[in-house]
Amino acid sequence: MLSSRLKLVSDGSNESGIEMMEQPLEKSLEEAEVEVVLRGIRIPPQPQILVDLHMQMAMPDFSLADIAELISRDVGLSGLVMKAVNSPVFGMSRTVSSIDHAIGLLGLNSLVNIINAVSLQQTIADQSAKTLNAFWDNASDVAVTSAAISRRLDLGSAEEAYTLGLFHNCGIPLLAQKHDDYLNTIGQAYQMTDQRVTDFENQMINSNHAVVGYYVARSWKLPLYLCEAIAEHHKADLSLQSDEISQANKKTCLPSSNWRPTSVPPTV
Repeated sequence: MLSSRLKLVSDGSNESGIEMMEQPLEKSLEEAEVEVVLRGIRIPPQPQILVDLHMQMAMPDFSLADIAELISRDVGLSGLVMKAVNSPVFGMSRTVSSIDHAIGLLGLNSLVNIINAVSLQQTIADQSAKTLNAFWDNASDVAVTSAAISRRLDLGSAEEAYTLGLFHNCGIPLLAQKHDDYLNTIGQAYQMTDQRVTDFENQMINSNHAVVGYYVARSWKLPLYLCEAIAEHHKADLSLQSDEISQANKKTCLPSSNWRPTSVPPTV
C-alpha cells in the first residue's frame, strides 16, 4: 500500500519533482522509497495546453467559449480530440463538428478527460522507441473497451474509463527508457503465475510500472481515485474488497482495473 504525503509537480525544478502534500494520501510511498522508484525516470510534465486550461477553469468568470478557443488554438490536439469524440465508443448520435459542440454535448469535465488521454499518448509516444508502437495499440484497445463497458453497464463516466484505460500502463514506456532490458522483465512478469506482476518488477528493478503510472497521473492532475486505480490495477481484487473507495468510483474504475493483456510486452 502507498502511505506517505507526497505529490509530483511538473515545473521542472528538480528531476523527480517530488514535494510534500498538504493532505496525506492513503496510498503512496515513503519519501525515500519514492526517490528510489523514480530515480532516473523523467516523468513527462503536463502539456502547456492543459496547464493553461486548468488555470482558465480556475478563474471565477471563465466562459465555455474562452475554453473552446483555448483548446482550438492547438490544431493538432484539437484534431485528435475530435477524432476521439467522434469514435463509436462515446456513442454520439451525430457527428461532433467543433470543440464548442463537443463541450456542449459532453460537458467540460468529460472533454478534459479526453484531452488528458490523447495528450498522454502524444507526449509519451514522442519519447518512446518505435518498438512500443504495439504497446500504444494495446493501450488504445483497453481505453476503448473500458469506455464501452462503462457505457454499456452504466458504470459511470465513459470518458474517465477511457482516460484510465490509456493511463493505467503508462509507466511501462517510461521504465523502458531507463532500463534496457525492461521489456523482457515485464514480459516475464506477465507470465508469472505465483506472484503479482508488480511484485516481480520490484524484485528485478526495485520499481514497477503501476507506481510510476500513479505519479504520472498525479502530475497530470487526474482525480485521486483514478490515480489510485492506476497504482492498484494489479491488485484490483483487494481494491474492490476495500470500503475506502466509494462504490461509484469502484464501478467507474472496474473496467480498466481488471484488464489483463492478452499478450505480453514488447507486443502489448
